[in-house]
Amino acid sequence: MCCNDASLIEPEHAAVSLSVKRARKAQAQFSQVNQAVADMAATAAGWAILEHGRNRKLATLAVEATGLGNIEDKIRKNHRKTLGLLRDLHGAASVGVINQDACRGLTEIARPVGVIAAITPSTNPAATPANNIINALKGRNAIILAPSPKGASTCALLIDYVHQELDKIGLPADLVQQLPQPCSRSMMAELMRQADLAVVTGSQANVRAAYSSGTPALGVGAGNVAAIILPGIDPISTARRIAISKTFDNATSCSSENSLVVAASVRPDLLAALQEEGGVLLDADEKSRLQSTMFPEGKLSITVIAQSAASIARQAGLTGKRFEQARFLMVEEQGVGAEYPFSGEKLSPVLTVYDVQDVRQAMEKVRLLYDYQGKGHSVGVHGGSDAEIARIGEELPVCRVIVDQIHCFATGGSFNNGLPFSLSMGCGTWGENGFSDNLNYRHFLNITRIVRSIPEVVPTEEELLGDYWERYGK
Repeated sequence: MCCNDASLIEPEHAAVSLSVKRARKAQAQFSQVNQAVADMAATAAGWAILEHGRNRKLATLAVEATGLGNIEDKIRKNHRKTLGLLRDLHGAASVGVINQDACRGLTEIARPVGVIAAITPSTNPAATPANNIINALKGRNAIILAPSPKGASTCALLIDYVHQELDKIGLPADLVQQLPQPCSRSMMAELMRQADLAVVTGSQANVRAAYSSGTPALGVGAGNVAAIILPGIDPISTARRIAISKTFDNATSCSSENSLVVAASVRPDLLAALQEEGGVLLDADEKSRLQSTMFPEGKLSITVIAQSAASIARQAGLTGKRFEQARFLMVEEQGVGAEYPFSGEKLSPVLTVYDVQDVRQAMEKVRLLYDYQGKGHSVGVHGGSDAEIARIGEELPVCRVIVDQIHCFATGGSFNNGLPFSLSMGCGTWGENGFSDNLNYRHFLNITRIVRSIPEVVPTEEELLGDYWERYGK
């Protein structure tokens, strides 16, 4: 479509305006409900995807429509992410007074944002929209989704299920909508322009569009997770964690490891354990053939994204029992950057292995990797001492340091760590994002603060400047 063809753009924008108008009317009504009703709405949206039969239908359609991932892992993801989010929201205050601090004279009141535009990816066409819907309803907002074209049918089915549940509790269906299909980039841009908040998970092009839309936006950074493997590991348990993370849903997650940065002293034991977990280490010729298949003209091919290791191997002409039975593929690398495409995000069960001598070299390598791609997201550490872990957290440009865990589960919240359950991870200013935590319901709220006077306490200059004067004079 020609972007300058007003005869085509105007009807699209009119359709967006109609959706936003309906959303504003529904949200104005919803904004008056109490905490109990807001909680029930969020729970209703959760049940829309948690119910086993609907979950399976959503997962099956997602794989059929997008060709990405696998059904059983989609089912697990839909269930785990939604159950975890409902746990986080259970008992959380999001309506009216949510905090009173008598000592500081502050009262905090939660207010809705209004109408939220949510741009969602094809890699998680049910789980990510569900997460956004639940968070939006918890804060008494309306939400309009603009899914990727391949994920649109899955998102539409999810919204149909959500509407069925909202109807049970007497809430208007227009609280949760999807842009009419087919949805063009022009419609998506217009939605973000008209909404009160844009939330974007997916391509960096969409994130940049959100930040330039003129609407407050929450966009996430690119993934390219590296895991640092240090001498303190247990090779067997470390390999098991990495294998689970790398193969779950055929590595659709931005939190799946792309590179292992391995201390030389434990490299043989770790590689042996990874091969026991189904990893196949490629030789130089096999690596070259895989690279030609995965990165024609230097760019990641869509034909390998979220496919099984065996399928990718077949595409590359790698045959034999070891490839037919492979859970994931491993390649050795030394360089970083565009000339070394295996150093970037692969969105497939392919791992790049780097050798280093110690934690200092490991951190240097990770800095190079993240300067190329993935800065701000997260880093894994296996076998590190408390001092090494602290150093990594203080020096590397990441918002999360995941210690001895299954990385693709841990970064987005887990039942055995304290991060909020989310499918959208802020990467801070390192990743050119405006936030550095996991996207959660508080990002879908405005907070009004009532400020009362308290007894005045005015410090003396001596109290505040005395140490400076003593050290450097007046």
